[in-house]
Amino acid sequence: MAAAALPGEPRPVIQLGDPRLRQVAVPVQDFDDRLQALIDDLIWTAEQTHGVGIAAPQVGESLRVLIVASRPNPRYPDAPLMAPTAMVNPRIVAHDEVMLDGWEGCLSVPDQRGQVPRYRTVEVDYCDRHGTWKRQVLTDFVARIFQHEHDHLEGHVFLDRVPVGRTVLSEAEYWTYVAPASSP
Repeated sequence: MAAAALPGEPRPVIQLGDPRLRQVAVPVQDFDDRLQALIDDLIWTAEQTHGVGIAAPQVGESLRVLIVASRPNPRYPDAPLMAPTAMVNPRIVAHDEVMLDGWEGCLSVPDQRGQVPRYRTVEVDYCDRHGTWKRQVLTDFVARIFQHEHDHLEGHVFLDRVPVGRTVLSEAEYWTYVAPASSP
């Protein structure tokens, strides 16, 4: 693992073009202090960068660890509030057939948003930070976060999921043209 970030500082998020983003992450074997520090760093990094989720490969760690941390923030003002959840060795075990388009951005793909189709509901299993297996059904925005972060574990970014002919916008275009139209 890379050196831990200084206390109180988020880890640097690697950007598209860094080959580590395209690697398939390896399963976690040890639920040790280093894993606990990584999880804490990921939660802190997501919070400090206004992310609603983050995966270990985004900070250069090729491990199957992701955080789902939905909460309203400047990047996602309408996000539902939930406690940050660490998911180790996560997998999708079932999904519905309903796919919904939604706008996504990514800490590793700065200044871009794209319309991405995702399953509305996914059933997932994962280990919590202590190695206990959990199973959960996620829906709507939280299901979208999970699928987005899970893609990072497989070496994919959201741009890979934007269908040909769909829209990719800069953040400025998104906030000028799309976000005001979607507000009540």
